[in-house]
Amino acid sequence: MPTSKLEATTSSGSSTVDVSQLQHTPFYCEENVYLLCKELGTKGIADAKGSDLFVVFISNEKKQIPLWHQKASNRADGVVLWDYHVICIQRKVGGGDSPLQYLVWDLDSTLSFPCALASYVAETIRPTFQTFPEFQRYFRIVHAPIFLRSFASDRRHMKDPLGEWLHQPPVYEPIVSQDGTVHNLNDYFDISATDVVKEAGYDMINAVFTEKFGVVIGENQLEDFFSQIP
Repeated sequence: MPTSKLEATTSSGSSTVDVSQLQHTPFYCEENVYLLCKELGTKGIADAKGSDLFVVFISNEKKQIPLWHQKASNRADGVVLWDYHVICIQRKVGGGDSPLQYLVWDLDSTLSFPCALASYVAETIRPTFQTFPEFQRYFRIVHAPIFLRSFASDRRHMKDPLGEWLHQPPVYEPIVSQDGTVHNLNDYFDISATDVVKEAGYDMINAVFTEKFGVVIGENQLEDFFSQIP
């Protein structure tokens, strides 16, 4: 984890986010983002309830998605073929003459933290890069307040058939949803082409603010989707 610090504007001035102090357990990106959303709200970098944050699951039917500039990569271009990945996107409303910004918070990226959405799409997702059809990426977008209430994981996906850990789990207790659900992670990262909403519009935007599992869009829709959020 890098030790660089980020100066972020809050309602009371500026706050420093020391990236190295954020909770990060390798291979548990969904839990890392869950805690990140809470931390950004606590520090005043995001709305206290997370209303300006969106949790984004990236996956496909084959569970093979290429993403570039990833810390886990051993390649010069930083590409990793993940089964799924999770990031946070913030709709950052500027004060005064500051423009509206869309920022990507990816704890596993070597790009700036946070990174402008347009830069992240161009550098990490690379939608214009020619890949095999099975590497097509789909994005499930969930409003953070809904995600923080609803998400649960008992980490069963990280155990082999003998019950041994594939990757060591976080030291804190598993996340349980407000209604007592102990595991629904698969409902978030199981994504297929048939789930994709083809056209952005009022119904799609409304769904991301109301549906437990948000909406699913294609990789060429990501920037356009966020540009339509009021």
